[in-house]
Amino acid sequence: MDIYKAIAGVMADVGAVGKTDRNEYDKYMYRGIDATMNALHPAMVRNKVFVLPEVLEQTREERTSAKGGLLIYSVAKVKYTFYTVDGSSVSCTVIGEGMDRGDKSMNKAMSAAYKYACFQTFCIPTAEMRDSETDSPEPEPLSVQKITTAHARHIKMMLEDTGTDVKSFLAHYGVPSVDEMTEEQFVDASRILNKKMEKKGGKAS
Repeated sequence: MDIYKAIAGVMADVGAVGKTDRNEYDKYMYRGIDATMNALHPAMVRNKVFVLPEVLEQTREERTSAKGGLLIYSVAKVKYTFYTVDGSSVSCTVIGEGMDRGDKSMNKAMSAAYKYACFQTFCIPTAEMRDSETDSPEPEPLSVQKITTAHARHIKMMLEDTGTDVKSFLAHYGVPSVDEMTEEQFVDASRILNKKMEKKGGKAS
């Protein structure tokens, strides 16, 4: 079972992949697929590891953007199998999501699935390791922590689905945009919007 030794070798050789790419629409930094593959390729070649994907499930639906345009949303459940030269392998299954105005939503879903399969299989850090004694940060309370990008997207979709007036919603929480909400506000807003969905006969989330 040389695959375990080979994967350990990749983990030792691959460096950190920082969040150097920026999503201009949602204003956040992320680790792009190009940076991930560029970091992994030499380590995988050196340790004789290659990977094959198998799409187990795939769904696709049409959505309407905030500006009234068409968006294609794809979700893919993908099994990735990592092999080495003696034929031994290990597999993992991940979910990838992608949304696009054209025909690239499945490509984006596959890229996302592959990124996270590799991040978790090889435990790729986002930055070079620091000694734990050099920093002892205090976690911020939920009342001041900004919501994650995923939570922001969730709230935006619920606002659209319930027909809620966005301006009034933002004024209620005293924020200029959904992205500026705190985690505490997210919990409260989710509860309220779920109730509105239930009254409309929709599926609460």
